[in-house]
Amino acid sequence: MRYSTALIALLLSFQVCADELTVERIFSAPDLTGPRLREPKFSPDGRYLTFLQGKATNQDQLDLWAFDTRTGESRLLVDSQAFISGPERLSPEEEARRERQRTASLRGIVEYEFSSDGTKLLVPIGGDLFVYDLKARRDPVRRITDTEAYETDARFSPKGRYVSFIRDQDLFIVDLATGAERALTTDGEGLVQNGVAEFVAQEEMGRNTGYWWAPDESQVAFTRIDDSPVQEVERFEIFADTARVVKQRYPATGTPNTKVELKVIALDSGKVTSMPLPQADGYLARVNWFPDSKRLAVQWQTRDQRRLDLIRLDAATGASTTLLTETSTGWVELHNDLEFLKTRDAFIWSSRRSGYKHLYLYDLDGTLIRPLTQGEWMVVGDGESGLVGVDEKRGLVYFMATEVSPIERHLYVTSLDTKTPQRVRRISQEPGTHNVRLVPGNQLYLDTWSSPEQPPSVSLRTFDGKVKRWVVRNALDEAHPYYSFKAAHLPEEYGSIKASDGQDLYYRLIKPANVERGGRFPVVIDVYGGPSVQYVRKDWMGGARVSQGYFRQLLAQRGFVVFSLDNRGTGFRGVAFESALHRQLGKIEIEDQLRGVEFLKTLPYVDPERIGIMGWSYGGYMSLMALAHPQFRAAVAGAPVVDWTLYDTHYTERYLGTPQENRDGYERSSVLPYVDNFKGRLLLVHGMADDNVLFTNSTMLMQKLQSLGRQF
Repeated sequence: MRYSTALIALLLSFQVCADELTVERIFSAPDLTGPRLREPKFSPDGRYLTFLQGKATNQDQLDLWAFDTRTGESRLLVDSQAFISGPERLSPEEEARRERQRTASLRGIVEYEFSSDGTKLLVPIGGDLFVYDLKARRDPVRRITDTEAYETDARFSPKGRYVSFIRDQDLFIVDLATGAERALTTDGEGLVQNGVAEFVAQEEMGRNTGYWWAPDESQVAFTRIDDSPVQEVERFEIFADTARVVKQRYPATGTPNTKVELKVIALDSGKVTSMPLPQADGYLARVNWFPDSKRLAVQWQTRDQRRLDLIRLDAATGASTTLLTETSTGWVELHNDLEFLKTRDAFIWSSRRSGYKHLYLYDLDGTLIRPLTQGEWMVVGDGESGLVGVDEKRGLVYFMATEVSPIERHLYVTSLDTKTPQRVRRISQEPGTHNVRLVPGNQLYLDTWSSPEQPPSVSLRTFDGKVKRWVVRNALDEAHPYYSFKAAHLPEEYGSIKASDGQDLYYRLIKPANVERGGRFPVVIDVYGGPSVQYVRKDWMGGARVSQGYFRQLLAQRGFVVFSLDNRGTGFRGVAFESALHRQLGKIEIEDQLRGVEFLKTLPYVDPERIGIMGWSYGGYMSLMALAHPQFRAAVAGAPVVDWTLYDTHYTERYLGTPQENRDGYERSSVLPYVDNFKGRLLLVHGMADDNVLFTNSTMLMQKLQSLGRQF
């Protein structure tokens, strides 16, 4: 489910001091967080760390830069204007795809990829594809496509012989040696698309592609999707001078999903083989190739999401074998922790079967060899993966985990060798949040680290955790964009309270600067509260939601106590904690938030009669559900789900089942039955072009409020 970094400037009619934040400054350049790496990647030989960086004159126009890991020097590698000049147009399909990937505002080099030998870069820009030859002395740019149509999801084949892409709903390849273009599929039109991930796969399943190269380039697996079973909805986008109706296929909970087929095409013969999937109504979650390029590893999730099968499919015949099965009475979380080993017939897989997500080693027939990690903590990372990498030569597995604390992230290593007793060793030491990737060759790792006191800094480190070379030091000195606001910066306090079942609920709290002078202050609770998201973490300004962190600072500097609590049902805490909201939403979450309110009332500086709440998406839903309780005097609800029958299949059915078999759960989870109890003030905010949380949610609420004569 989506959340937004757009924030609501409420109750800000106070005198602003020169060293205090403003809403305008939070969203202006230069970025208050300081320099950061966007889309960092290593060249295959590990020599260069490449990243995207905005132009000095336009931060949203991205160029490609390179950091030399040997010398520590950075330089402009590829200027986006080498490919195209003037305004860049986006097709509706590309706009939607970038919206899924949260890059819709960016232009220039938004994506790029190295060839396997590291000599070339593939750059999609302006609707066409370009290859940049890093070794060419003259004319390094080669245009691969030049069409009115828009090419998307482009990549090099594994050995670099081809470039593949989607155009006009079909899958194409270009032979780089000859320049010959070839359509691998030809029936994409209307509601049928080839090689494309369907809406729920992109929005809710973390799968943004619909095709996969075999490692030896002999075959390509691809999806054929048909949206004809999916209901059509209309969105109305109103601009300053015009309006338009947008028709969209939206799979609301309990209604039919997109029809998804999996096929394999052999490049030499053009033969297409259909791969059998377990049932018509379910989800193609992940597709990988075995190292031999002859078999596929397919993750198939049942419609009720209580079962996930890892299936081996013969690419030539479609013969299938189920290697392993994960089941749950609640739901099975998807992940990206499948890693085939190169030097032994085995793979690494993650599972929550113990109640916490951990890594396991299997042979290629699906027989468990042994657990690699265990304990009452989680293997976690950004997104669905916690596995960082494997050094097979040394027999080591690197991963991210919450072993120190649920609100920190650290790098760990354990043994892959079954002859060595299982052990886990922590590598990163600085308290806070680390995000890690291995440098090719496994001699160093790239560490992005932040804490409540330290903006994200990036360094190359040895495997004892020591810094070998700084990439981005990001010190809060006089040159830093946040330095002039440092004196007014208010510290964040962390702590925990107990839920009704005894589990810890972690919070972060910011007090106004003059709280020690006495008096009572109003409170703003900043909430998300939904699954797979964690608001309370020891990082800089909320990590991925950094602009929201600055807004919390702004509120505190204006005299508000600012409080965030991760209730049961939020992410990265284990099955018991996360599944507490199963079958009914908005109950356990609000119960825990009310415990947070009771804690706040024990603080001598809190005014118990002035407690408000704000949130976006699931947080907007939480704000509305909270407003039904008299403890909350005001709420800001951004893009809220109001009635869960309006939201999509994969997300909603994971937690509530379908409306047909859990009607009572949907009724109790809806905001509408509780609107009669709204007593506080409400500010409702919703983007009319929102294709995820449809604007219909807010219009239904508006109608209900108007029928009751309630001001909002």
